[in-house]
Amino acid sequence: MKKFLLGTLGFVAMAAPALAADLPVKAPPPPVIPMYNWSGFYIGGNGGWGQSDTCWDVALAVGAVLTDHCRDRSGGIVGGQIGYRWQMPNNHFVIGVEAQGDWADLNGSRVSAFDPTLTLGSKVDGLGLFTGQFGFAWDTWLWYVKGGAAVTDNKFFVDSTATGAELASLHSTRWGGVIGTGFEYGFAPNWSVGIEYDHLFMGSNDTTFVTTIPTTLTGATSRIGQDVDMVTVRFNYRFGGFGGPVVARY
Repeated sequence: MKKFLLGTLGFVAMAAPALAADLPVKAPPPPVIPMYNWSGFYIGGNGGWGQSDTCWDVALAVGAVLTDHCRDRSGGIVGGQIGYRWQMPNNHFVIGVEAQGDWADLNGSRVSAFDPTLTLGSKVDGLGLFTGQFGFAWDTWLWYVKGGAAVTDNKFFVDSTATGAELASLHSTRWGGVIGTGFEYGFAPNWSVGIEYDHLFMGSNDTTFVTTIPTTLTGATSRIGQDVDMVTVRFNYRFGGFGGPVVARY
C-alpha cells in the first residue's frame, strides 16, 4: 500500500507541469495610456488681423436723418491672454475662463456720401475680451467655443476733404458682446499653438461732435454702429501642477 501511494504521488508530480502548460493563461490588462492634460493656468500671446465695420447715421438739427452707409477698415492686432482651463476627470470636455487684451490699428476713412466736403473716419486703438470657454479635447488637440463681454477703444473724427484738417473728433470706449471659436494643438507638455476667430458685437451709440467750424454735423446727432471681426494665431504656456492626470478609459 505504501509503495502504491508513493508511486501515485510521483506520477502526479511528473504530470503537474504538463497539465499546467495546457491551462489557458489570462491576458494582462491593457496598459493605461496617459493623455494630454489641458487643466491649469496659462498665459500667452496672440497676433493677427482684424476688421472693423462702422456705420454712420446722422440726425440733423432740422429733423432729417441722413444715412452715410458703412465703411470697413482693417489692420494688425497684437496682444496677450491669460486664463484657466479644467479638463473633466476621465473625460474629453474642457471648460475655462480667459481675459485677452490687444493693441489694434484698424484705421480708415471715406468721403461722406451726404456731404462730400467732409471725410468721416474712425480708428480702433485697442480691444479686450472677457470670455468663458467650452471645449472638446482629443488628446493633444482641443476645439472650443467662447463667448462673453468685449470692449473697444475708439476714435471717431471728421476731416475737411479739401484740406485734410481735422474739424472734430471724439474718443469712445464701447462695451458689447463677443462669440468665437478656435483650435489649439499641444506640441509639448506645457506649450500649445492655435488659431481663433472672434466676432464682436459693439452695437450703436449716439454722439454729438463739437466743432467751432460750421459743417453739416453742426448741432447734429451721429449714430455710429460698430462690429469687429478678428483672426489671431495664439501661443500659450500652461503652468504645471494643476489638476490630476487624464487617462484613457477602456
